[in-house]
Amino acid sequence: MKNILFTLILSLFTSVVYSYNFSNKVSQIDYLDSNDKKTMVEGGINRGDREKKQLSLVFTGHEFADGAETIMHTLKMYDVKGAFFLTGDFYRKYPEFSIRLQESGHYLAPHSDRHLLYADWTKRDSTLVTRIQFEEDLKDNYLAMEKIGLSVESPRYFMPPYEWYNKEISEWAKNMGVVIVNFTPGTTSNADYTTPEMNNYLSSEAIYNNILRYEEQDENGLDGFILLIHIGTDPKRTDKLYDRLDDLITELKNRGYSFVRLDELLGEHKK
Repeated sequence: MKNILFTLILSLFTSVVYSYNFSNKVSQIDYLDSNDKKTMVEGGINRGDREKKQLSLVFTGHEFADGAETIMHTLKMYDVKGAFFLTGDFYRKYPEFSIRLQESGHYLAPHSDRHLLYADWTKRDSTLVTRIQFEEDLKDNYLAMEKIGLSVESPRYFMPPYEWYNKEISEWAKNMGVVIVNFTPGTTSNADYTTPEMNNYLSSEAIYNNILRYEEQDENGLDGFILLIHIGTDPKRTDKLYDRLDDLITELKNRGYSFVRLDELLGEHKK
């Protein structure tokens, strides 16, 4: 009985310490009120203002970084600032590239330290990690950034691993001074990780056409969109979407869109 009581007290104390450390290292972002034009799902933001013809490119990474140089070169060519959500494993494996990204003015943030799955795929409200596990993993992701010399910017945004989470995860993040963001669904750009043997495989040409088709058919086009592309994919996928990034930016600019950094898209950019 004493051991159980001690464990409970220790867990509560650890949770309070983590929450205190994170909430006091960065100014809190007020969560959205009823007048805000952002779109929220399960407590996380997945779209900016639908009335502004602008969008943000976001990139996630964990194991692979084969598109890193191509992406960085293309963004520099068009003077576009992206947001990169990378795991602790990524930061530890590719520190030089991560530093170059931040020095180039891109927004860098966590994607979980070890790329954990937070919620059941079929029963989303079923959380698969404890609060302590979540907080330790996110804390370790930030520590991985700091250990290679990256600064942690405010506001603190966080894109969950697998781009999958629930309201409980959003609340835990909020209590740590962190806001969850996710990609805007509908274009299938997030399917660029698929490989030919998968049932849900989509070629880069198909994804590219889906993005443009969505822009043409949706009443709001891609206004306020958070458009996701992976920074690297399994070698079994030789058809890489990041190789079409040049074409995509050119076409969307021709259609009148401006590309802004994520914090600017969400109205939190500090001039």
